Amino acid sequence: MPVSSCGLRRLELSVAEPELSVDFFAAVLGWTVIAEPGGSFTGWVGDRLAAQVVAGQEGWRVFFGGDEPRELTAGSFVDSGRVLHGPWAPAPRHGEPCWVVLPGDDEVFWRRELGWEAARAEGGSGLFTSSRHGEPRPVAGAGSGWTVFFAVDDVGAACARVSELGGRVWSGPESAPVGVTASIEGPRGGRCALLEHPKGWGGNWVS
Repeated sequence: MPVSSCGLRRLELSVAEPELSVDFFAAVLGWTVIAEPGGSFTGWVGDRLAAQVVAGQEGWRVFFGGDEPRELTAGSFVDSGRVLHGPWAPAPRHGEPCWVVLPGDDEVFWRRELGWEAARAEGGSGLFTSSRHGEPRPVAGAGSGWTVFFAVDDVGAACARVSELGGRVWSGPESAPVGVTASIEGPRGGRCALLEHPKGWGGNWVS
């Protein structure tokens, strides 16, 4: 079994028009944008990388920290290097990744590949936990498919900004086990979720 991954190394959004997409998410999430070599862009919150936006058609791709870089499944990867976001990282600020829900129909796969343990939260929600640094902490949710979450100070205000900029609010704001959330998408793709003022990685799950 590999050493348990303790969180998210980075996020990558693969879309047809990276510059226009990064401008949209920067306006909603408050990123500082840097143009990178090869036509990609990075979005930063202070000195922490929130996401990279590249040319392609794959949507959000998730890179977990680990010892052996490799592709996993369904747009997920392991990447070596310092974990920037997760249960042992600093509390997420507005615009930073703050949670991820992954396909939970194959618990054995995730336990084998990332060294996680499967657990059940109050209410029956599926969770994966990591014991990389001692006591187990929630590291990802288990659901029907991928969802990446970004922290915002005010979900309602963020949704209004999404609409102003030509994006789509799929659902919310609404209360969920993880906290107050909304599902949004940019005018050129990149569907994701917003989580209001999480006190740590996973919002309500940290308690």
